[in-house]
Amino acid sequence: MNAGLTRYRRIVFLTGAGISAASGLRTYRGPGGIWDDAEVAECSHVHTLNTQPQRTWALFGGMRAPVAAAQPNAAHLALARFEAALGPDQELLLITQNIDGLHQRAGSRRVVELHGNVSTTRCSRDGCTLAPYPDTTTHAGTVPRCPRCGAALRPDIVLFGEMLPMPALHQVQQALQDCDLFVAVGTSGTVTPAAEFVRGARQAGAHTVYLNLEPMRPRHPAFAEERLGPAEDLLPRWLGVA
Repeated sequence: MNAGLTRYRRIVFLTGAGISAASGLRTYRGPGGIWDDAEVAECSHVHTLNTQPQRTWALFGGMRAPVAAAQPNAAHLALARFEAALGPDQELLLITQNIDGLHQRAGSRRVVELHGNVSTTRCSRDGCTLAPYPDTTTHAGTVPRCPRCGAALRPDIVLFGEMLPMPALHQVQQALQDCDLFVAVGTSGTVTPAAEFVRGARQAGAHTVYLNLEPMRPRHPAFAEERLGPAEDLLPRWLGVA
């Protein structure tokens, strides 16, 4: 482990789509980003789920096979090794904006999936007792129905127009209040509320680091340090677990 990181006791990482690019998964923003396609962006809105759920399933159900085929890359593995090497008085919370589950498959233990997981299905009706469950079916051309209440099933992800889950946000806010090191990896840092996480960490007195392929423009003033490069190369070296 990087000796300079042993002094930190409460560590928070925030990861975005850039950390999964080397696993063959598309990023969301920037050149070739998923949200550059207007139809894809429309299908990712809760209004489309409510009015044309088959379009939502066509998009996110279609992501399930590529996600299942993808493998954790060196960046995912480095974070898992770093967590495993922490001392008994250290702890790490990994917050991810990704919906691919690659952090857990790499071995990371304390993971908050801020936007859910594309390989999980849940009922669309609030209050239904059906628990979210792993699901590899694409449901292409169909809208599956809940076996408990008959309502439409949906991918267990946060769509545009929806609030982030409160339990996840509460866990994140508690961690940011206590952290002494905050690191953002592979994210543009421009989307709220994730863009505000660094501000909360800085106010708590944490050292803040931005690791990304490209520099943040404009630079977020709450980041004290910026390191540039592919996450799969940069992160193992910086953490000292290569």
